[in-house]
Amino acid sequence: MRLSVVLLLAVSALRAQTAPSPAPAQQPPAEATTILRFRVNEVIVPVTVTDEKGRFVKDLEKKDFRIFDEGKEQQVSFFTRERSQPVVVGFLLDLSNSNRLNWKTYQEAAIDLVLNLLPGDSSRYQGYLIGYSNEPELQMNTTQDPEKIVSKIRKMKPGGGSSLFDAIYMACTSRNLVKGEPIEPRRVIVIVGDGHDNASKYNLNQVVEIAQRNLVTIYCVSTVGFGFTSEGDVNLARLAADTGGRVEYPLQGTYKDVDGYLSKPSDDGNYAITVGTGGYAAAIAQGIFHSIANVAGEVTTQYIIRYVPNIEGGKTKDFRNIRVVVSLNNVTVRARKGYYPEEAPISPKTAKK
Repeated sequence: MRLSVVLLLAVSALRAQTAPSPAPAQQPPAEATTILRFRVNEVIVPVTVTDEKGRFVKDLEKKDFRIFDEGKEQQVSFFTRERSQPVVVGFLLDLSNSNRLNWKTYQEAAIDLVLNLLPGDSSRYQGYLIGYSNEPELQMNTTQDPEKIVSKIRKMKPGGGSSLFDAIYMACTSRNLVKGEPIEPRRVIVIVGDGHDNASKYNLNQVVEIAQRNLVTIYCVSTVGFGFTSEGDVNLARLAADTGGRVEYPLQGTYKDVDGYLSKPSDDGNYAITVGTGGYAAAIAQGIFHSIANVAGEVTTQYIIRYVPNIEGGKTKDFRNIRVVVSLNNVTVRARKGYYPEEAPISPKTAKK
């Protein structure tokens, strides 16, 4: 491993590493917990390749890829297309009032995600759980036991505002780490929410930066449905695009023509598929199932490229752009936009809304 890590620990954080994890209510705030600092000697780039129908292209070789760092082609030092690569997954659940309507549906979706991404019989997969409303809370620290996370999810109830950005910051700074991060295992965050934020100390630009500094890939399962849009859609799209992830909209296809179903009045709320019927439940379940399959499938089928960048002549604090090219036509290549050679914490005191 070529990643050197220097941990800056406060006394309280040092004790937390050697003692059992305290209950969530007793945990110190993000500012008092472990902050990673490292200089990138090797960059890891998870890459997803899909065809014109959105299907994964799984049979590519190292020779099919070219990677450019600030426009300069790099020599790939490591390449794999093996499934079941080690990963740490952070599950971030939106507990704001906006998700009350379909909470039970997304609660079950989150449980399915956990069970899909943490098989429980493999030490290669670990995860943690953060719920966020007026403020984020680390509900379950890093574990390879999915049942511990599932148990917490079943007890969650929505209510309050939304502190999505603070939750992402917490995921990047305030949990137990696994030896080898972020190279092996790599880091993934899955957000289940509508992308809205009205309660955070941090802003979108700051959490995109800290995710990029920590080599995190962000996936989003949007809770916005029925053909409508949300101002949070822009946040989800930015978080995913800048870190190499994707956004799933499981309920957007349920009603493809908003005017069509609103123009058919009914006592049940003007839905073309009557709420409470088998058809309605089946449509919701199918959308959720496909979204879960897409996220879980991508996390476990990505190509992994690593390279040692040439950063001579550049300041270590500068963001460096990455471009991945595949020698095939009619394919879409998705990877992180870039990285910061040196990690640095971001203070909420300088945050601007």
